[in-house]
Amino acid sequence: MNYLFHLLIYFGVYAVLAMGLNLVVGFCGLLTLAHAGYFAIGAYTYALGTLAWGFDSLSALLLAFVAGGVLSLLTSLPTWRLKGDYFVMASMAVQILLYSTAYNWVNSDTKLGTLANLTNGPFGIAGISRPVIFGCKLSSLGAMAAFSLIVAAVCMGVCRLLQTAPWGRTLKCMRDDELAAKNLGKNVQLLKVQALFVACALAAVAGAVYASYTSYIDPSLASMDQSILLLSMIFVGGMGNLKGPLAGAAILLLIPEILRFLNIPDAVAAEIRVMLYGLMLVLIVRFRPEGVAGDYKVS
Repeated sequence: MNYLFHLLIYFGVYAVLAMGLNLVVGFCGLLTLAHAGYFAIGAYTYALGTLAWGFDSLSALLLAFVAGGVLSLLTSLPTWRLKGDYFVMASMAVQILLYSTAYNWVNSDTKLGTLANLTNGPFGIAGISRPVIFGCKLSSLGAMAAFSLIVAAVCMGVCRLLQTAPWGRTLKCMRDDELAAKNLGKNVQLLKVQALFVACALAAVAGAVYASYTSYIDPSLASMDQSILLLSMIFVGGMGNLKGPLAGAAILLLIPEILRFLNIPDAVAAEIRVMLYGLMLVLIVRFRPEGVAGDYKVS
């Protein structure tokens, strides 16, 4: 049962990440490689908030949401007028910047959480406590699974509300024909900033939940591999609706777990997992370009 709870916790985290990324890629048509960086921002903000700055769990979670949203300006402002390959390259630069910051902002002679030692560099941050919600500590895996799924459900409700509102339909209009959206009087630059704000804030919330569960984080959260995994989830699951990101998160999380039951050595299983990811993406692109449950194909 604990194994099932573990999977549910990770599913909740990656579902939130995929839903946020879907707003940018599936609804705006902007391919970003910086999403894992905001995942790390949320994790570090939560860890520092609870360990060094004296915040309680809910306040630290809210702080992570705000930090992810505000720092989304790192992506949205420099790319104000960019699209296509130029936007991808700019988002890659932001991803590298966030990873380098997490890896290098360290001074072992200074207390954690200060301006001299904000992230503890490659050593990471350990000892992050489980959330305490209304005086009840979520120490069991079952409680953490429920917390992760509740957060995912709330984020899904927010995404559904936004996507079915006129704002979401305007995003689709901008995605399909940006010039037409401009001619209709829509401020497409502002729409991109807003979509990135929501997506990055949701990624930060997922990072906070992840940090509270694992109790240890390091700069690998902001690696390019993590961003590619998140993109793979929405490519496999599909974009343009809520079902696709959920399906993609479930599929790509289950692949390595299935290999565990085949008694394959860990080193070999890691290579097989990478090959399966690649094979799945090739088959999806060939036979189902819009994804398993998607409505929109990236051109």
